[in-house]
Amino acid sequence: MMQLDRELQGVSTVAISGHVRPDGDCVGACVGLWHYIRDNFKQIEVDIWLQKPDEKFAVLKGFDKIRQVLDEEKHYDLFISLDCATYERLGESLRYFDSAKKTICIDHHISNAGYAKLNEVQADASSTCEVLCSLMKPENIHKEAAAALYTGIAHDTGVFQYSLTSPDTMRTAAMLMEKGIPYTYLLEETFYKKTYRQNQILGKALLESMRILDGKGIVSVVRRKELEFFGVEPVDLDGIVSQLRMTEGVEVAIFLYETGNLEFRVSLRSRNLVDVSEVASYFGGGGHVRAAGVTMKGTFHDIVNNLTLHIDHQLKEQEKQ
Repeated sequence: MMQLDRELQGVSTVAISGHVRPDGDCVGACVGLWHYIRDNFKQIEVDIWLQKPDEKFAVLKGFDKIRQVLDEEKHYDLFISLDCATYERLGESLRYFDSAKKTICIDHHISNAGYAKLNEVQADASSTCEVLCSLMKPENIHKEAAAALYTGIAHDTGVFQYSLTSPDTMRTAAMLMEKGIPYTYLLEETFYKKTYRQNQILGKALLESMRILDGKGIVSVVRRKELEFFGVEPVDLDGIVSQLRMTEGVEVAIFLYETGNLEFRVSLRSRNLVDVSEVASYFGGGGHVRAAGVTMKGTFHDIVNNLTLHIDHQLKEQEKQ
């Protein structure tokens, strides 16, 4: 296993980044690592380059240090990619990845084939934040780093309820809680609290959802005109697919939102039987066994039909066993 402290020895400049449309695990990992480096390697200049995250994560100290890539030309000794399964999903920060002297990828996506010079991918870990904690010295994780890392773990486990939550996950969370973090406040502010508009679009998505696959599947879609009408951004749709998956009798939930002309971003969640990362990977996406995503082109009905062919095949194979 890689030792993070060893990789930081002799380094003067570090760039940290994650995937486009950053979620809680991605933000928590980036901010947590930023604090860890700042706390323990004061000689290192470290920057976070990340597409603008949801403002709810502003409760994390260090959130204001996240920078968006414009036209600034910089070169780093080390580039660390976090929670990003593929090279392309680094987005605009790729310019810093490509010019860095050394690159490291730390991730937990099973679809990550390893695109950096040094790769630490733990597919059985609950989150990238959990992987990071395994690479850090626990005694060197201070309160603000712990708060960010705990937030990331909580988000990627659905507050410790998803299948990849393990005894190691809980032990890691306990270690972070012992740093004196306000864990209840962090969960309330970043996971549970919703704006009025977020609740409106959630309600619409649930109200207009459809059961498919003889009730074993459920699907819902939000169009661009509806995003505009409710005054919400794609980041406000976080959590809809997980709520759909909680419907009684449902094994797989599919949620789509329109991103362009005949183009949709698709989120997939499963309960116990279907490997949605396999489905997403077939169409060029990726993720985890129970949570995955992909961008697809076509009409809503064509996309759903294509996805359900693969989902139905897995369901029937399970029935044979």
